[in-house]
Amino acid sequence: MDSVRTALSSAVANSAPPVPEFRDTDARLAYLRWLGAMSTRLRKRQTEWVERKEFLQTVWYESKRAALDPGLVLGLIQVESNFRKFALSPVGARGYMQVMPFWTRVIGDGDAGKLFHMQTNLRFGCVILRHYIEREKGELFMALGRYNGSRGKPQYPDAVFAASRAWDFHDLPATVKPADPTRPLDKAPSGPN
Repeated sequence: MDSVRTALSSAVANSAPPVPEFRDTDARLAYLRWLGAMSTRLRKRQTEWVERKEFLQTVWYESKRAALDPGLVLGLIQVESNFRKFALSPVGARGYMQVMPFWTRVIGDGDAGKLFHMQTNLRFGCVILRHYIEREKGELFMALGRYNGSRGKPQYPDAVFAASRAWDFHDLPATVKPADPTRPLDKAPSGPN
């Protein structure tokens, strides 16, 4: 728990989004393709490019840090807050990932106001979801139910799974080149008749 508290304190202290690091150029290019695709999909909800870029960069970073699929996290955010930074539920859940204030006492410094800070909210939400996935031994349906407080009921997990399909991203491997649309397709070789 101490390492989680330290990481969360660092996230709150840093107002800039985390800067992703890559093992090689192909990994960086894959991230940039993801960023471009997600930015296009998110444009109607977040119209300002800088805000959208920082949000997506942070979602990607915190998702990867917690070993989560960024598309799943975006689907969860869509269901929880519809991408509203200052969303507040009737029961007090806050921010993009609708984190309950008690979590700031369990793994933070107790300041629930920090849940409206983008990186803090996304880090808390991703850490909490990872915790529930581990607690449910990898069963994502049950973990999502725990996250929402509706464990065992299908409505919430089903909504997150449906929303996450809109954020699914399948990148082409670096060795696969897209077809040149200006070049005619080659005919398949004919076999013996």
